[in-house]
Amino acid sequence: MGKPIMAKATAVWLVDNTTLTFKQIADFTEMHELEVQGIADGDVAAGVKGFDPVANNQLTQDEIDKAEADPLRKLKLKFNPAAVGEEKRRGPRYTPLSKRQDRPNSILWLVKFHPELSDGQISKLVGTTKPTIQSIRERTHWNIANMQPIDPVALGLCKQSELDAAVQKAAAKKAAEGEAMSDDDRRKLLSTEQSLEMETEPRIPTAIEGLETFSLSDDDDSDDDKTDTLVDADSFFNLPGDSNDEDEQP
Repeated sequence: MGKPIMAKATAVWLVDNTTLTFKQIADFTEMHELEVQGIADGDVAAGVKGFDPVANNQLTQDEIDKAEADPLRKLKLKFNPAAVGEEKRRGPRYTPLSKRQDRPNSILWLVKFHPELSDGQISKLVGTTKPTIQSIRERTHWNIANMQPIDPVALGLCKQSELDAAVQKAAAKKAAEGEAMSDDDRRKLLSTEQSLEMETEPRIPTAIEGLETFSLSDDDDSDDDKTDTLVDADSFFNLPGDSNDEDEQP
């Protein structure tokens, strides 16, 4: 099922004008059920004007009535040519005002840990401009001294799948150009799923594995030598001829 246009505004309208369950609205708008509950409580989408899906040819009143009568029924979106391509983004990604102050830190993280990403890829991931990225790369940014690298996924500026896709694209480009990469670079170009599925590497390289127990003598011979060389500690205090000298004293 496709996603309705203006999904959040549509959810606001359905919450205010129907008796549909939060799950039904969440499934229809492809939102989280708790987010829909937040709309009903007034914590989410405050100030967003409801978008009537019936008047905009996305739902029929009959479909809403049937869903209200059956809480397990899922709403079916009417085909709307205007909704085709709604998921596609054009231009830089929009970043909420509350997160824009963290965007330079995320750019610094990408530049530091994924230098293979192009300025265009970073711009699409976190929604910034190429001059800003360039200034952070060259460390000429006005606030570079106070910046700390922070993962953009942790900040909510992009998804892990989007970051992995960009990294894989950069890997394919480097492979096509025939550029030599170090082992560290190859590890960085792995996606999260691939790195988690890899087997744990041995601590000692296979080329020298076993050398830590190497010795010049056999184990059996060394044990025999140890038993043969054991000496009584008292013998160190008994000098030759001491017993005879004591006996001769009057």
